Amino acid sequence: MKFRVKDMDIATGGIHIAILNEKDAIKLDLRSGDRIFLIKGRKKTTCILDISESRKAVPPGKIGLFEEVLDILNVRQGSIVDLKFTGKPESVIHIRDKLYGKELSFAELDHIIRDISSNALTDIEKTYFVASGFVNGWTIDEVVNMSKAMVKNGNQIKFKGITLDKHCIGGIPGNRTTMIVVPIIAAAGFTIPKTSSRAITSPAGTADTMECLAKVELSQKKIKSIVKKTKACIVHGGAMNLAPADDKIIEVEHPLSIDPEGQLLASVMAKKHSVNANHVLIDIPMGQSSKAKTRKDARHLRKQFIKVGKRLNMNVKVIITDGSHPIGNGIGPLLEAEDVMAVLRNDPLAPQELKEKAINMAGSLLEMTGKYSRREAHKLASNILESGKALRKMEDIIKAQGKQKKFHLGEFRYHVISRQKGKVKEIDNEVIAKIARLAGAPQDKGSGLYLVKNIKDRVLSGDTLYTIYAENKFKLNLAKDFVKKNKGYLIK
Repeated sequence: MKFRVKDMDIATGGIHIAILNEKDAIKLDLRSGDRIFLIKGRKKTTCILDISESRKAVPPGKIGLFEEVLDILNVRQGSIVDLKFTGKPESVIHIRDKLYGKELSFAELDHIIRDISSNALTDIEKTYFVASGFVNGWTIDEVVNMSKAMVKNGNQIKFKGITLDKHCIGGIPGNRTTMIVVPIIAAAGFTIPKTSSRAITSPAGTADTMECLAKVELSQKKIKSIVKKTKACIVHGGAMNLAPADDKIIEVEHPLSIDPEGQLLASVMAKKHSVNANHVLIDIPMGQSSKAKTRKDARHLRKQFIKVGKRLNMNVKVIITDGSHPIGNGIGPLLEAEDVMAVLRNDPLAPQELKEKAINMAGSLLEMTGKYSRREAHKLASNILESGKALRKMEDIIKAQGKQKKFHLGEFRYHVISRQKGKVKEIDNEVIAKIARLAGAPQDKGSGLYLVKNIKDRVLSGDTLYTIYAENKFKLNLAKDFVKKNKGYLIK
């Protein structure tokens, strides 16, 4: 049946939606949530149906299309499209099987991942997929097959020779080692194309922080050119469609506040595999407010990463680090970028814990190439940083990606004061992250907080613990109200 297009002038952010008037839906025996198949010439797509009771919103004889569908079909207001009914995707049956505890094959996982990547599944169906793995777990075979399916259903970039990469499983505010490690490795002559994510629950992801210095939304062709020229890049992976199903899965995990182990493993390894990384270093921060809460948890996760890496023909090394408190002083995109550049400049006021961790990680990566002993690798990493070579390499990378306009710290500020004296025993990662996000991070680049007192520092009554920065008064007040309940510091 043919319908005339009405442009709804709304984007969904991914999922393909079409709207019919209630009268047309009744005539075709269609219900809200049904799949329909739309065709325009050689272009076609599957949409999820919504129904309008209002003639004003979508009149009979017309079909309301959202931006994603308009783009795929290459149609505009007034165009004619053909509508055909189609049933639920077969992948929904595989999701149901997993809910009942069945181990899924590569073909079944490939079908699910393909439908997630192409926006053929609803949020509810994707949520059930996540829940099925959370309840029943994933075998190593399933994790490997899911990783391969994620890579298959996205873009891939291949680089010649030794390609290094690193990843942190997250949860630690200010842990911006990537932006120090990458220029060190590149200055040593090795290829390290770093595709990073934006923040989901943290005050800043690597891509958010790098965006304060350089452009991160770049085409695959541009990235290849940058890496050929500088040996490295630090870009937003989502812009390149690398393992796109992963980002869509993360979107439904976020409201549930869950991160099933199998999907965490597949997520990380798929993105590394998609850039042809031969040697990958995984950072697992361990602490009460991190993903690996105990040493037992961390060791188990390390074992799983190494197993999956072997099956994917990747040399994987996992280090367990201290995740009990924030790393660095700045929490939020611009503040974290300033910490990174201070370390690269060898500024004596730069956070030394961030510097030491970055050198250790860069040394471990260099050792993985097989060209250096452990001692030689760590000495080389330190020399590259302290000689200024890493800073010059970072400047080359920034120039190649495109230097950003200058960002400024939020003009609305509030000093959080200690009401007791003693020593800082604990800093709660989750509380600190929450305060920074309430202040506007990561959307507002200049928002966040700066830690004046770090773990083990002595504090007097009246000392400033940290300063909150916000770009507007409303968000500053939100952060201040939260601080009244919990400053995030334990002082004894």
